[in-house]
Amino acid sequence: MIDRRTAKRSNSQPNDIDLTPPTYVVLGMVRLGARSGYEIKQTVELSIRFFWTISQAQIYPSLERLEQAGLIVGNADPQGQRPRRAYEITAAGEAALRAWLSRDEPMPFELRDIALVKLFFADALDHQEAVRLLRATRQRSEERVAALKAVEPTGRDAAEEGNVYPLLTLQMGVAFHEAMIDVCQTFERRFRHHRPNPPRTARSASPQGRGKTGGRPTARMREPQRDRP
Repeated sequence: MIDRRTAKRSNSQPNDIDLTPPTYVVLGMVRLGARSGYEIKQTVELSIRFFWTISQAQIYPSLERLEQAGLIVGNADPQGQRPRRAYEITAAGEAALRAWLSRDEPMPFELRDIALVKLFFADALDHQEAVRLLRATRQRSEERVAALKAVEPTGRDAAEEGNVYPLLTLQMGVAFHEAMIDVCQTFERRFRHHRPNPPRTARSASPQGRGKTGGRPTARMREPQRDRP
């Protein structure tokens, strides 16, 4: 058992703490009631993994650093023959988490999606191959919506206990993938049988293939116009 008096011992955030986002994720999960590294990983898998990943290799060093900083407190809590350490957030940890959440700082949107990369270049495929890629992208989002809706009851239970924002982020995830599905379906209906226009490709670099462009690509992404001084 964790001594709650010990958990409240530290009342202020150390000034020299410089935590990374994964460490704040671990701190936030402890606040939500995940008491061990295993429980943190399980909670992540059921919640934020749809928009932020954290590995097992990040969780345990983060727990150690948080405990050394006095932001969480841990005690031995073996489960049968398996050793385990259970954690609870301290008052200093609550303060550190609130300070991070309310910090005025850039929040860059990072999206790395290999399906969108492939779709960007899909004019290199024949029409049916491109449609198959489009359908696979749509199916992936359909599966993601189903997975999110499967854990929605857990989000609603958390909301009833006073933690309402996990449910909000879950609903945002559903909305994002439903929008992906809608766009994929609309595009497929428009161009189900024929490609909209033959794709323009680069001319051959050989002398016979060179026109006025001197072998340079005839289809290029236009750069946005910049304001002149």
